[in-house]
Amino acid sequence: MKAPYPAAWTASAVAPQALAEIQAEFSREWSRVVAEAGRQALTPPADRRFQGEAWAGSPQHLLMAHLYLVAARSLARLVDAADVPAALRERLRFSVMQWIDAMAPSNFLAFNPEAQQRLVQSSGEVLQAGIENLLRDLRRGRILQSDESRFEVGVNLAVTPGSVVYENPLFQLIQYEPATPTVHARPLVMVPPCINKYYILDLQPENSFVRHAVGQGFTVFMISWRNPLPGDKDGVDRATWDDYIDHAVLRALDVASEICGQPQVNALGFCVGGTMLASALALAHARGRRPVAALTLLTAMLDFRQTGVLDVFVDEAHAALRDQLLGAGGLMSALELANTFAFLRPNELVWNYVVGNYLKGETPPPFDLLYWNADSTNLPGPFFAWYFRNTYLENNLQQPGRIKVGGVPLDLTRLDMPAYLFGSREDHIVPWTTAYASSAVLRGPCRFVLGASGHVAGVINPPARGRRSHWVWPGQARRLPGDPHAWLAQAQEQPGSWWNDWSQWLAAHSGRRLRKHRTPGSARYPAIEAAPGRYVKVRAV
Repeated sequence: MKAPYPAAWTASAVAPQALAEIQAEFSREWSRVVAEAGRQALTPPADRRFQGEAWAGSPQHLLMAHLYLVAARSLARLVDAADVPAALRERLRFSVMQWIDAMAPSNFLAFNPEAQQRLVQSSGEVLQAGIENLLRDLRRGRILQSDESRFEVGVNLAVTPGSVVYENPLFQLIQYEPATPTVHARPLVMVPPCINKYYILDLQPENSFVRHAVGQGFTVFMISWRNPLPGDKDGVDRATWDDYIDHAVLRALDVASEICGQPQVNALGFCVGGTMLASALALAHARGRRPVAALTLLTAMLDFRQTGVLDVFVDEAHAALRDQLLGAGGLMSALELANTFAFLRPNELVWNYVVGNYLKGETPPPFDLLYWNADSTNLPGPFFAWYFRNTYLENNLQQPGRIKVGGVPLDLTRLDMPAYLFGSREDHIVPWTTAYASSAVLRGPCRFVLGASGHVAGVINPPARGRRSHWVWPGQARRLPGDPHAWLAQAQEQPGSWWNDWSQWLAAHSGRRLRKHRTPGSARYPAIEAAPGRYVKVRAV
């Protein structure tokens, strides 16, 4: 069998010697695989897409899988060898990854022996089920990743008891019921990302970060963001970054402070919520106020110099397009955001479900995290356009005075409260080194903790499960090393969840313990409705 040379279109960008080496290696590997197939010596590759018994029992399909992987490796090597700027190389790598993953033989009924076997064994029933699944997903506009019939917000998700004690056109504020006889005097306000629903922090009781926090004696408040819809007529589609910072984040801090009768609260921001929280605190400090005593940032970015794989979408042309389409109003759709994040990991979040849902006619198993992942939100266009340009493109937040909110210049380097910073080691959305970089922006004592796993799974890791691990800095130091890898070289790995480490740190900044208040809210802010409230139940897709 003749070996076709891969990706000739890159020849002009690859040094002749490097190109010759890649082509020679490709030919050797191709010939080796073909020879082993001729001797019936091929074994299933390590790639889990080709490890089923049907693949092992079909020599022709096994050969196809091996040759596909040979071609994929050669294409990846061509990208690595291309003599192009680093930013262009990352875009090439991302684009080539999309094509490689999409063209896997496992994704096609004609080339997937496992799907063919199931088709025959079921007398065609899986084909009918697969077509029904495809039509269902086309109607939804997204691929089903979890059995959504098994979950309902307020029934078995987001069920930690509490009450909505404040609302405005941007958010509802939930106050959770205390779970201990006494509580810390200083409350905790959580600011989740507005591009998703808040209940990632309150999934099921056994993996709820909120439930853990109230169980440690903290009075917890949670922002539940509004999910604006195309038919809304109150102008929410024109809401700006300034609106979210001043009239949502700062407002939530003030309401919690007043309800609990405390001059300061503690605050936690997750992902984009951390960026918004830090901006709100900089605005408060510029106005001469210090509403937060201790700050927690979970997989959040303040310095956007290294934004991981998302950087492939960032350039002036894209920002200008968003400014033109959304800068004056409109909605950044939840579907577009969800599809963008799914294709950051296409094998896991796209093609895995194409094969299971359509070729095999399966319903994916129930998974609370993926149910939440699909329950995404629309964003006001001006908010999104401003955020994209001023953070990802221009990195203005970490430059003192470059950004103004309500005409007030922001300076994040004035934030000197104690801070707990968390990064996830395998995070592809907020690289852990970027989460660590916040320690160079903030001026107060910082504790950085590194968790195992990715952007969400690294955060949602309840102690009772005894899973994964985390790394901590030995001893106490007001300033961390400037180099994150120097920090990691001396960090100590600890088994299990980081949640208990955070709870101990936060307790030291939360004041004395008081008898719990049984009634949520206050005379000025009475309970409006039971948690999880109305806003979180509004679905975009």
